[in-house]
Amino acid sequence: MLRKAAAYLVRPFGLRDLGLPGRGEDALPAGESITADNVLALSTAWACVNLLAGTISALPIDLKMAGNGGAVEEAPDHPLQRVLRESPNADQTPIDFWEFMCISLELWGNAYARIERNGAKIISLVPIRPDLVTVRRTREGTLEYRWSEEGYSYVEPAERVFHVRGFGGDALGGMSTLAHGRNTFGVAQAIDRAARSTFRNGLHPTIAFKFGKFLSPEQRALVELDMVERYQGARNAGRPIRLEGDVGIEKLSINPEDAQMLESRAFSVEEICRIFGVPPFMVGHTVKSTSWGSGLEQQVLAFQKFTLRRRLKKIEQAIRKQLLSSDDKAKGVTVSFNLEALLRGDSSARAAFYTSMLGAGVMTINEVRALEGLAPVAGGDVPRMQVQNQPITNARGIGDNGGPLLDDETDQDEAA
Repeated sequence: MLRKAAAYLVRPFGLRDLGLPGRGEDALPAGESITADNVLALSTAWACVNLLAGTISALPIDLKMAGNGGAVEEAPDHPLQRVLRESPNADQTPIDFWEFMCISLELWGNAYARIERNGAKIISLVPIRPDLVTVRRTREGTLEYRWSEEGYSYVEPAERVFHVRGFGGDALGGMSTLAHGRNTFGVAQAIDRAARSTFRNGLHPTIAFKFGKFLSPEQRALVELDMVERYQGARNAGRPIRLEGDVGIEKLSINPEDAQMLESRAFSVEEICRIFGVPPFMVGHTVKSTSWGSGLEQQVLAFQKFTLRRRLKKIEQAIRKQLLSSDDKAKGVTVSFNLEALLRGDSSARAAFYTSMLGAGVMTINEVRALEGLAPVAGGDVPRMQVQNQPITNARGIGDNGGPLLDDETDQDEAA
């Protein structure tokens, strides 16, 4: 039963075939249909997915292997270097490819790419639309991937498909954000639709016209028609109002329903951010939140630690498990995202990081220069470190030129 339920989670996505309790628009309180296109039409969802996919895809991937003496070194001749860092396929750059994979993960909970080989060597990763893929377990216990695209049908074993699973789920696939967040997305869409309708009709009335006498049906119809033609709609906003005869104006307070709608729109932003694990201020929502200073810095660090790190680990482990051969693993080949790239836009943080690494002897001067794109210097390959907290008897005198220590000088004076 669990296997069958998991298989539904990776079927081509459609609201009427979610494989979850309740189907169709009747299952949504707001009566909205949920697809990737209309979810991304929500500015908050677009901003969250764009932030996550853009940040991850821009990080360089390091492919390294164990060298002499246990040191970890770059593996420039490994065939995966070109696929992961230069050209994953004939049509895409690495950032394009990983952006597509990350968007698939965020919306459908699964990302797929067809593995193309020349013998045992991987030469290409071709992305597959996740909404087209069906995954099932065969009688032999292996996974099988089926999809149809551009008139061709594919049936591939797990060895031919690179599969990154998102949150939850099981071996067949991760859980779909579109499916499990459908109520939140549906409510946000309904609120946006109501707001558009309100603005299209020129907002709800903020003034009322008071006539000195009752109008006949003909007069009432004429007045309503005149008001609609002259004053309704955004294009007529600010147009002077013409008053005739015994007509007065009374100002109306804001409708409580309008105020509630504004609050609901703000709340839907926070709800969508909560689904994707993105701090609201990072998508431009600073209500009830700081937008600068130490509070902002701590939220950015939390985003990197609790949101980005887990996603990066999933991709790294999928690469190691599915793309590295047994020989690669035996040789100590490792794959990881270079998080130091996140410091590129913060010169102060980068300088502090380098100072700390140099002072502790963890990095050499030439290693730092290489990260900054600078040429090596003579003597820059020797690790150096500051020596502190030494006994005072080992301290050199002020202005010392390399002579004996202070206690030796004192002993010599007494002897003289």
